[in-house]
Amino acid sequence: MKCPHCHKNGSRVVDSRPADDGHAIRRRRECENCGFRFTTFERVESTPLLVVKKNGTREVYDRDKVLRGVLRAAEKRPIAMDDIQKLVDKVEAKVRAAGSNEVSSQLIGSYVMELLSKLDGIAYVRFASVYREFKDMNAFVDELQDLMAEQKKQK
Repeated sequence: MKCPHCHKNGSRVVDSRPADDGHAIRRRRECENCGFRFTTFERVESTPLLVVKKNGTREVYDRDKVLRGVLRAAEKRPIAMDDIQKLVDKVEAKVRAAGSNEVSSQLIGSYVMELLSKLDGIAYVRFASVYREFKDMNAFVDELQDLMAEQKKQK
């Protein structure tokens, strides 16, 4: 493995531990040339997953795109980055568990909304307002009322 600091080949593993709920291995490495320490992650290579968009086009599933959408919805909310990462991990696990090489963007969005509603109501409404493309204020108010009713049931 090339050192990100001196770009020489050769490093030794200093520490290994499970990451992402056992779906990856985090390795702490030290360059044999310059002594620089860096972290790598080892994951099982999986088959590519295609996302079928609303207009019928297909694109490769991009975990970072889901993460960016959740981060945008959670902006200025008291949600830990670790909780956001776990949410995105759960979405990806659900998508891959479906067993298909293609998944609709609507299904991904519904998984995100389901998990966000449990994590933070405001982030959920923000995400839903973009995802569901509310046409008017009544549709938005209906969604808020549904969310408030769901929260009352949970209490």
